[in-house]
Amino acid sequence: MSLLEVSDLQVKFDTPEGEVQAVNGLDFSVRRGESLAIVGESGAGKSQAVMAIMGLLAENGSACGKAKFKGQDLMQMSRQELNKIRGCEIAMIFQDPMTSLNPFLTIEKQMAEVITHHQGLRREEARAHAVEMLRAVRIPAPEERVKQYPHEFSGGMRQRVMIAMGLLCEPGLLIADEPTTALDVTVQAQITQLVGELRRKSNMAMILITHDLAVVAEICDRVLVMYAGQLVETGSIEDIFYRPQHPYTQGLLASLPRMDRLSDDELHSIPGNPPNLMNLGGGCHFRERCSKVMDVCKDDPPLQVAQDGRQSRCFIEMTDGEIASTETGDSAELVGSGDCEKESTETVE
Repeated sequence: MSLLEVSDLQVKFDTPEGEVQAVNGLDFSVRRGESLAIVGESGAGKSQAVMAIMGLLAENGSACGKAKFKGQDLMQMSRQELNKIRGCEIAMIFQDPMTSLNPFLTIEKQMAEVITHHQGLRREEARAHAVEMLRAVRIPAPEERVKQYPHEFSGGMRQRVMIAMGLLCEPGLLIADEPTTALDVTVQAQITQLVGELRRKSNMAMILITHDLAVVAEICDRVLVMYAGQLVETGSIEDIFYRPQHPYTQGLLASLPRMDRLSDDELHSIPGNPPNLMNLGGGCHFRERCSKVMDVCKDDPPLQVAQDGRQSRCFIEMTDGEIASTETGDSAELVGSGDCEKESTETVE
């Protein structure tokens, strides 16, 4: 049974230049204890998809669709109802540890606020729990460090604090949005390993949003590849890394540096630029950059679904695994036509 099930998620933004369709008909699910990676280029809609689910869109954003968490639709909840779930049953780690913490409050006060709000513990109990979680994320001398302010921590240590805050209430789902982007390579590896270990110990589900495929290979079970606001391919780690079906996924993997390449080999690059999200139109959104483009790509590509659950949105027939169904690609027709209710919050990303 799925812990989170998202269907037909649409996210739009009103801008002075026009309406931007950031996410267009996205479907995915996450099972208990499973780790799902959402990957793609900047602007693919990865972060905005989870922001919509969490009710954290910018004021000019609107979203519609369904996002059922434990059977309850998050998209239909009021802000008060969402506040009971955010930070408790669903926790989120943001991509910039430098600005995610309040510089005017000690780490203890910020962590204690989460615990007292969701669990109603007394101050002494909250402090003890905060120290315990700092120790769990390997911050040295947590009894002393918990009294300090964010500026007294390095970037890597701040991210560890953010992870500790996310795990305070033992959430069923952890959403990590580019958790290692602002960190150096050595610290990135430490944080990646830490997140993977903590997830396995607690058996919580996780959604990892990233463009770093090396991180994905290390700690995730499944991958969802997004392009121009749409799902273009999804499958297990083995399927995506060893048997990619969609030309975009193949291009992403070919652009990775590899140890078995000759030093004078040039890295592959995907030609062109992503499409304008204000004027997507119909047809395959990747066709202008695709080396395997065909005349039929002017039409909306079908979403092929294999019996093992992997999917590919392309006219090229999947070569690995028997296809269970093929859905015609009509999501492009939804651009600008959905009756989405405006959802305004105080958080602007």
